Amino acid sequence: MSLVGSYVALSKPLVAAIPVLLLAWLRFGIGVLAMPHWLAKPASEAPMSRSTKGLLFLESFLGNFLFTICMLFGVSLTTAVSAGIIMATIPTAVALLSWLFLRERIGARVWAAIALAVIGIGLFSMAKSDQTAPAGQNALWGNLLVFAAVLCEAAYAVIGKKLTGSLSPKRITALINLWGFALMTPFGVYAAWGFDFSGVPAPMWLLLLFYALAASVWTVWLWMTGLKTIAAARAGVFTVMLPISAALVGVLFLGESLSGLQLFAFALCLAGVLLATLPGRVTADGSR
Repeated sequence: MSLVGSYVALSKPLVAAIPVLLLAWLRFGIGVLAMPHWLAKPASEAPMSRSTKGLLFLESFLGNFLFTICMLFGVSLTTAVSAGIIMATIPTAVALLSWLFLRERIGARVWAAIALAVIGIGLFSMAKSDQTAPAGQNALWGNLLVFAAVLCEAAYAVIGKKLTGSLSPKRITALINLWGFALMTPFGVYAAWGFDFSGVPAPMWLLLLFYALAASVWTVWLWMTGLKTIAAARAGVFTVMLPISAALVGVLFLGESLSGLQLFAFALCLAGVLLATLPGRVTADGSR
């Protein structure tokens, strides 16, 4: 999640140089070229069932394709503050979906960590100054699209947890990226038609390479590897690291600044992560 926040912040110049749909298509395409060896089925892996194949499609459709569309168009219709506050509900949404679909038991400490995460990101969002607030119906639709993106992200975490029970993290990463490339190809080809690729500066291509590898390969593999050993609800708490790392990159590399309230909000978020990751009490039979 920290790496996700970093590439989100550093991708701002990319969005200015390359159309969004073309950028997404190139991202998945580079991912396909980087992971052909991860697509091969290991000898120890059982054949995929129809339900597993369906979950792989949903993981890519919801977590890659639909999330990107809802988020980009939603943020364009509402304010950054409103979007940030709505996105703060991701840990809660992950916890609720994991309880509904995975039957995970969520303890009081994880709920407390989720509450700290939500409060922290909410405070951080309210501390931002935003003078470009759209009004009326557009803002309502924007907020609804951002909330749809929240549900997509929560579904991504829960479905990923389910997939790690039958597939390796590397294979999941390669397969959902391949689905993302297939889903985005019609839009990417349309965006590429007539686009002047020679007008993109050389440093942008290097930044694109980092963005593609981070978004399609490294972060997905790390996330799926973590989900093999921890509950989805607890993993959801770590989504608070996304806005934290994005803001730190903005401060360190993009000339942005942080207010005292934002620093306090970050402290609450980090306290939530710490609370979620502290080892529990071990009973006499060895359970926590």
